[in-house]
Amino acid sequence: MTSTITATPLDPVRLDRALDRLVTSGTAVVEDVIPAAEAAVALARLWEAAAESERRGVSTRAEALDPNPANVRVWNLLDLDPVFVELIEHPAAVALASALLGPDFIVSNFTANIARPGSGSMSVHSDQSLVMPAPWTEPCTMNVIWCLTDVRFENGATLHVPGSHRIATRDDVPADLAERMVPFEAPAGSIVAMDGRVWHTSGRNTTAGEDRALAFAFYCRPFVRPQFNHSVALSAAVQEHCSPTLRYRLGLDAWQNVTYGRA
Repeated sequence: MTSTITATPLDPVRLDRALDRLVTSGTAVVEDVIPAAEAAVALARLWEAAAESERRGVSTRAEALDPNPANVRVWNLLDLDPVFVELIEHPAAVALASALLGPDFIVSNFTANIARPGSGSMSVHSDQSLVMPAPWTEPCTMNVIWCLTDVRFENGATLHVPGSHRIATRDDVPADLAERMVPFEAPAGSIVAMDGRVWHTSGRNTTAGEDRALAFAFYCRPFVRPQFNHSVALSAAVQEHCSPTLRYRLGLDAWQNVTYGRA
């Protein structure tokens, strides 16, 4: 397969800084992970993937999530274009996921949300609270969010509460959570690493004609059930071209056991 994405690892200094921010605040923005030109190529492929998804009969509208039709949701990215296989295995994403979740992490899902002008915010939530019961005392899930466009408050940047990864139960969620939210802002080609326990929501796109496109690589520890059944969702052709490591992370081969914590 011809590569579209530059697979350059983070240097140790940048990785350590990102991990420190991830542990301290629950999030870390890492700029220039891929060139802006490659992000633009991935964005074009994302629009093609959205069209293909509709052609297959899978709607890109999620009425249960979004308050109006101005969001374009694209599911099962790995089956729609090989550029997303490159992103899910990018060494920067793998290094961050390995450090936070352990080297035996798996892929829960890989989806995208394009916030078009006029899009609104979804409900405030933490991703880990959707896939695991409380208490959420340690990170068992995380997102590596690929910025395929520049991301600003005005065009719908994800809003989050710094430090909210320390919230252990729903009873601990403060009443003023929404008022504490701040945006992720980053140029195209960046990634945003986010502990799955961070409380967040999609922002509102108040621009006149600017899209905001994000692709969400959701990783988890191996005992957490993935949100996608990849052995069913991925075509035989896509599965055939997965690397052995990716096959493990997608649950495409038989596997002996699961782990919890670190040795």
